[in-house]
Amino acid sequence: MVNYEVVLIPAEEGGYTVVAPALPGCISEGDTEEEALENIKDAIQGWLVVARRHGLYIPDPDRIKVAMVGVPA
Repeated sequence: MVNYEVVLIPAEEGGYTVVAPALPGCISEGDTEEEALENIKDAIQGWLVVARRHGLYIPDPDRIKVAMVGVPA
């Protein structure tokens, strides 16, 4: 199993959007946090299948550095 960091974002209209920043375009959503996190697992698996099929670069999650950056509101 490979673990990628994901970002869970509450939507104004309800529910959640979730993205895997290391995998460009890998995004999903759900009505609850749990549903959104389950859905992004499927999205990540699909992203990896397509990347392998097309010979695209697949980032190694162990080499990804994460930083929190604050900006004025």
